[in-house]
Amino acid sequence: MLAPDLDGRTALVTGSAAGVGRALALDLAARGAAVAVHYHSSEGAAAATAEEAADRGAPAVTTVQGDVTDPASVDALFDRVEDALSPVDVLINNVGDFAPVHWEDLDVDTWHRVLDTNLTGTYLCTRRALPAMREKRWGRIVNVGYASSERGLVNPTNFPYFAAKAGVLMFTRMVAADTQNDGVTANAVSPYVVENSDEFPADLPRGRAAAFDDVTQAVRFFLDEGSDYVSGANLTIDGGWLPEDV
Repeated sequence: MLAPDLDGRTALVTGSAAGVGRALALDLAARGAAVAVHYHSSEGAAAATAEEAADRGAPAVTTVQGDVTDPASVDALFDRVEDALSPVDVLINNVGDFAPVHWEDLDVDTWHRVLDTNLTGTYLCTRRALPAMREKRWGRIVNVGYASSERGLVNPTNFPYFAAKAGVLMFTRMVAADTQNDGVTANAVSPYVVENSDEFPADLPRGRAAAFDDVTQAVRFFLDEGSDYVSGANLTIDGGWLPEDV
C-alpha cells in the first residue's frame, strides 16, 4: 500500500483520543505529518495519543478540545491548531455518535446529537478547513461513513446514524465537485464493524471485524500524491458484507 510522504503537512483528526481516530492520528504521525489530536471530553486519552504520535515521528503535536457541532467551538479549535502548528492540510472527519435504539424510543436530544456529531460536525470542520487549503492549492479531506450507507441502508434501530452517514457521503461528493479546480480532494471511507465496536454480529465477513489498520490503509490511498485525481469516492471497508444477508 502507498505510504504518502506527509512532511510539511499538518493533519487534524477529529475524535482522535481513542479508537479509529487514534489509529489514524498515529498513522499520520508515522508518515511525517504534524498532528493535532482532537477531543471533546477525553483530555487524558488525547494527551496519551499525542505523546505516542510524537514517538511515532510527528515533528510537532498538539491537542485541541472542541465541540464539532458548534460553529464558534470549531473556529476556536482550528485557530488553536493554526497557532500551534499551521493551517490544516489533511482533515479527517471521524467524530460521530450512534444510538442503537429503536427510532420511536429515541428522545429528541439524542436524535439531534447523532445527526449533529456525524453530519453537522463534518460540515462545520470542512467549511473551516477549506479556505486555507484553497489558498495553498493542496488539501485532503477524508470523511468517515458507514458501510452500505450509499445504498440507502435503513434500520428501525440506530436510524439517525444511518441517515447521517448517508448525508456524509452526499456531502463528500458535493465537496469534491465544488473543489475540483482547487487542488483539494474529498473522499470517504466506510467501515462496517471495527475491532473496537461495541457489538459484534455472530457472522462477521471473513470471520473478523475490520482492524484499525484496514481503515488506515484505505485512508493512506486517498492521501497519496498519486491519488490527486480521485475525489468524491467512497471506499467501503466491510469484508464483502451484504446487509440483505442480515
